[in-house]
Amino acid sequence: MVDSGIRIGRIFGIPIFLHGSWFIVFAMITFSLKGLFANMHPQWGAAQHWTVGIVTSILFFASVLFHELAHSVVAQRYKIPVVSITLFVFGGVARIGREPGSAKQEFNIAVAGPLSSYFLAGAFGLLTFLFPEREMLGALAGWLAYINFWLATFNLIPGFPLDGGRILRAIVWGITKDYTRASRFAAGGGKLLAYAMILYGAVEALGGSLLSGLWLAFIGWFLLTAAQASYAQVAIHDVLEGLRAGDVMGEEVPVVRRDISLEDYVQELLRTGRRCHLVVDDGRMVGMMTVHAASKVPREEWAVTSVQSAMLPTGEVLHTTPEEPVMGVLERMQSEDINQMPVVRDGRIVGLISRDTILRIIQTRMEMGATS
Repeated sequence: MVDSGIRIGRIFGIPIFLHGSWFIVFAMITFSLKGLFANMHPQWGAAQHWTVGIVTSILFFASVLFHELAHSVVAQRYKIPVVSITLFVFGGVARIGREPGSAKQEFNIAVAGPLSSYFLAGAFGLLTFLFPEREMLGALAGWLAYINFWLATFNLIPGFPLDGGRILRAIVWGITKDYTRASRFAAGGGKLLAYAMILYGAVEALGGSLLSGLWLAFIGWFLLTAAQASYAQVAIHDVLEGLRAGDVMGEEVPVVRRDISLEDYVQELLRTGRRCHLVVDDGRMVGMMTVHAASKVPREEWAVTSVQSAMLPTGEVLHTTPEEPVMGVLERMQSEDINQMPVVRDGRIVGLISRDTILRIIQTRMEMGATS
């Protein structure tokens, strides 16, 4: 639900991004903390108030990142790829390449986040006891202990997409052995929670607490959107159930020679409308050429640049087999942000599957289901 923003680094092989909305909330929290510390410690100077406010705000988002990393490390332990972690207006979100394969995996990944925040709450709380004479450290650590405790506690509320909703889904999944039923149950809880937050926020806003009420309603709206997206994902999972890549692939595989120019290739694109071609040499695949790959080359160089110079080499071309479930193929395409994938059997290309084809199948099956 959150697009990647500014990349600031990589931890455990996971790219870390700052979404544009993060800068707004960072400024808001820093300003609020400066005011809080000014009221609590009027004897400090303005520079101290701002310094402690800024450092506390940075450590708060470091705590959020620690929370998301806890989820991610456990996911990686189960061989689930973690695409990225993004810090944004509501905290952070870890984007994983696929859903967990069992209720146990789901539970362990979900519970890791709140446990890590409770750990930080305890660690910051301990600092206030170990260094009682350090007034600035005590103020900083005390607030971080408090906020990490409530971050963990709020996330344990049993409504999707909060960690508590995922824990609830894991429990129901483990009891019923039905992932779809468990997902619907958790998404329903998420919707109820979201509506309650929106209603309470509206009451607060009308009662005089305008800013806090609107903020609570805004969080509720975000949770509602996420719960509805989760419910839609379950519906997609249902309509694709039982379908394999071989069932939906196109057996006609468009190919181009590697020695033609990009200018000729683009003319082929415009003529046929096909956005992906396998590049061949003497009948052997040597790479893949796409609209995206062609667009990376400046237009004035198309006439003197060959397809081979711009193509994706064979070793970097993701592929599937006719037996792989379509849902898994779609998840991999979304994770890697690609639109087409060759279908390979015994080392030979037997077809091509595209995201557009899968989406058309989803739409058609949903329409037929709605009319049946």
